[in-house]
Order: sequence, then structure tokens, then C-alpha cells
Amino acid sequence: MNDNDVEQPVTIIIGRVWREKGMPATGVHVLLTAPDDDSAVRRALDALAGEGYAEAEFDQIGELEGEPDEEPHLSAWQGAIEGEVSVITFEIDS
Repeated sequence: MNDNDVEQPVTIIIGRVWREKGMPATGVHVLLTAPDDDSAVRRALDALAGEGYAEAEFDQIGELEGEPDEEPHLSAWQGAIEGEVSVITFEIDS
């Protein structure tokens, strides 16, 4: 195995998003690959804007250690490995 065969780690960004200012927040996990944290944040923001979110606030960024065990993160991880930006949203308590 050479350096070209090494997969880039999957980055996860955790935060909240809003479709419109003043509306209730939605929780979000964004999974993607990127060469650095700044690039990951830019790609995540672009993807969220493309999904119609007007605002985003990120709390954590890190690398996933291995393949997740459960859906929807397993499918999102696979999409990230294939070069997609995968967005998982969920309701949060206010």
C-alpha cells in the first residue's frame, strides 16, 4: 500500500442550522472529507446553503475513528468517503 491508497479521514462537524433567522434551530451533523478544518468548514457551509439553510453555528469538529455502526451515520460516512458532503439533521430541544 502506498500513500496514494490511504483514504482521507472523514471529518464530522456538529452544530445547529436555521432556515430563516429567528426560527427554531435544527441540529446538524455534517460528514465530509477535506484536507484541513478550514476547508471542511467551507465545504460544510456551502452544502448547507445549497440545502436552503440561511445560518449555521458549529460547536465541534473532529475526525471519525472508523466506520459508524448505525444509520444514518453509516450511510453519511460512506457518502463522505465517496467525496460527498453528507448532512444529517435532527430536532433539538429548545
